[in-house]
Amino acid sequence: MRLGIAHHLGWAVAVTASADRRVVDRRRIELVEPGLPVAPVEHDVKPLDDVAAGALVARVRASAVRATSSVLDRLVADLPEPLVSMSLRSWPPDFPDDIAMLRRAPYDSQADSVMYRQVLAELADARGWTVHLYDARDVEGQAARALGARAHDVLYGPRTALGPPWDKDHRIALAATIMAGGTGR
Repeated sequence: MRLGIAHHLGWAVAVTASADRRVVDRRRIELVEPGLPVAPVEHDVKPLDDVAAGALVARVRASAVRATSSVLDRLVADLPEPLVSMSLRSWPPDFPDDIAMLRRAPYDSQADSVMYRQVLAELADARGWTVHLYDARDVEGQAARALGARAHDVLYGPRTALGPPWDKDHRIALAATIMAGGTGR
């Protein structure tokens, strides 16, 4: 089974597909515990000095690790077969981790999003899953080309079979599982 993630700040759409590209599970998952800011770098550290900002980001990141680990454990428990991979939207490999750098453009607008993806990748690695990184702008098109004549049925069929919600995030997450087929980070 392969897990595709279409993340947002503090939450994500998670789609799990079997090797034959059938959607086995789809759900919204929370990536941070309630009561904490979901975008600490972009919105919440501006008035703080670097030390206080770093402490806030570390607190939110630790919360993200706990919340995401818990939700992944529940997901795995609900699946009929083990997961082998997780697909995530890519981020620059040289993305900084220094809080002073993260607070400046162009990193400040991406830092929170990258933090959630890095947490997801670390937790997948810890579980022995291959991590596949994808480009959200073209993964659905890549999957459609790979599927050929079956593309519409595979990518849009789950809405009919499972009912709503089935939107662009779900299709991207499913497409990412399709493209994960044997390639990793």
